[in-house]
Parts: sequence; C-alpha cells; structure tokens
Amino acid sequence: MGISPSMHAMVLEAVGKPLIYRTVPVPDPAANQVLVKILACGVCRTDLHITEGELTRPELPLIPGHEVIGIVVRRGEQAVRLKVGDLVGIPWMGYTCGTCRYCLSDRENLCENAIFTGYTMNGGYAEYMVAFEPFCIPLPPLFQDLSKASLLCAGLIGYRAYRMIGDGAENIGFYGFGAAAQILIQIARHQHKNIYAFTRDGDLEAQDFARKLGASWAGGSTQKAPLKLDASIIFASPGYLVPKALEDVDKGGVVICGGIHMSDIPSFPYDILWEERSIRSIANLTRKDATAFLGISAEVNINTQTRFYPLEQANSALADLKNGKFQGAAVLVMDQ
Repeated sequence: MGISPSMHAMVLEAVGKPLIYRTVPVPDPAANQVLVKILACGVCRTDLHITEGELTRPELPLIPGHEVIGIVVRRGEQAVRLKVGDLVGIPWMGYTCGTCRYCLSDRENLCENAIFTGYTMNGGYAEYMVAFEPFCIPLPPLFQDLSKASLLCAGLIGYRAYRMIGDGAENIGFYGFGAAAQILIQIARHQHKNIYAFTRDGDLEAQDFARKLGASWAGGSTQKAPLKLDASIIFASPGYLVPKALEDVDKGGVVICGGIHMSDIPSFPYDILWEERSIRSIANLTRKDATAFLGISAEVNINTQTRFYPLEQANSALADLKNGKFQGAAVLVMDQ
C-alpha cells in the first residue's frame, strides 16, 4: 500500500495556545533519515513545558512529541542500518554532530549542535515523521504494546537519573510520582531498593498508586521523610523541592533534578548541603543510555499504567497531565 502525500498532525503555532489539528504534507527523508509511520507517541511533561513557553526555543510551527513508536516505511539513500518494516523508537535526542568537544568526550547528551525531537525538529504528534537514522532505536517486539511508548523518555531519562545516584543507595526518594517514577520503582524494587514516594500534598490517589507499586512509604512533598534517605530524584518542577530533598538526605546523599525545566530554587542554609551532600541535574540522554535501559527493561518486564487518547485529543491529554487527572502515563495512538 502506498504512502499518502498528506497526513494529520497536531501543530503548535504559538506558545500558550492549543495545538491545532492540521492536514500537512508527509515529509520526505533526507539522505541520512528515515520516514516512520507512527503507531503511538507518549505525552510527556516536557511537551507541556514547550507548549506553555517554559522552554523558550521551539522551532515554530512545531509538531511536538518525543516518545515515538513507529515502523520504518522509507529510507534516504545513506540510511542502510534500518530496513523498511523495522519497529523503532524515536526519543528526545534527535541528532548530535559527533564532532564537538562533548561528542568527542563521550557526552553526546551535551552536544553543542544537538537537535531535539518535538522541540527543534518535528516530532510524533502526527501520522508520520522523519528521523535521523543513527538516532532511531531498534525496538524488540514487546514494544508492539503501545503502552510502552512512555519508556522512550520517562524511562530513558529517568533511568539516566537513577544511575546517577550510585549502586550503593538503598533508601531512595522520588519527588513526583508520574510516568518516570512508575517505571523506575519497578527497576528499584527488582534491585531490592526501598522507595519513598513524595506526591502533591493531599494527592491520596497518587500515594495509594505508589504503595501498590511497592513504595515503602508515600506522603505529601512537604512531609518529612520517615528516615534519612541515601538519595532522591526530583521529577516534579517546583524549585522549592530541592532544599526540601536536601533536608531529607543523609550525609553524602545526592539529589538529582531529573526534569528539563524547574522553577527558581529558593535560597537555603548551607548546613543542609554540608557533609558532602550534592545536587546535580540530568540533561538529555545518550544512545548508550538507551541500550542500557532496554536491557534492564526486558529483564524487569516493566509495565505501565497508561491512558490512551486519539491524536486529535492531544490537547485534552496535555490538560489531563497538567491537572493530574490520571496516574501513570498518557499515550496518543494513531489510526492504523
């Protein structure tokens, strides 16, 4: 069956405005790209930061989305690694140059010339997209389960943050219990770690969800941890969580800021940082992260609680994510 010259897509034409359901041309792959028929695209909190203008450099007009499961349907002449019919994932990191000082020092996540899927190049809120072939992730058959789409950002970035805490951490705090936390808690429990889940104050449903997934304790984000933690990962965006998390970690503990955007961090007394506590952020991901995460996800057999939306309801999915209307992840599914 041939490929139609046009497709449906949800397009961001101005920040702070709803996405618009458009009929647009199907893109042609460049020499080092492939054309992918999209099966599903996860809805990430980063998409909210883009559409609401908190990330300030989107390439407008823009098709958002960077948690893509799809099938290769056409190749550029230099794209020889993948075959037509291959199942692939397309994550946030859409391209790196391979020649800057960061790429040459095995830190392609910090590439000076990076292109980001659904931010500085069109993404997966559409029926088709083009992607740079070296940055497409060949996926095992388990990703035919479209609920796995969130693993391609919440999983990948979350796992990079999780690895930064070190193998010795046993008691770990998660601030914010959305898509990333529900994935990582399954890995942590598989490794016999203890998870302490901090949610929005009063969000008893999210706290119950965390306990059902194996959290040793769950409470509001302003509550004191029941014991001193070895490390914490902050998935939520309020900056005040940084000093709060520092107060909760023990000597030598680390606080990882796992999101791409956070509100201003308030000043805090030096004594909650002293005793070799540390704060660090996570930026983007590398292809090595993807390889490592796919290996552990197959071992753990990660399951995700997912709410599905048709493509044209992307605005509803984003609003429901913002307002905490569901537990777990949201995924847009395309007409097959």
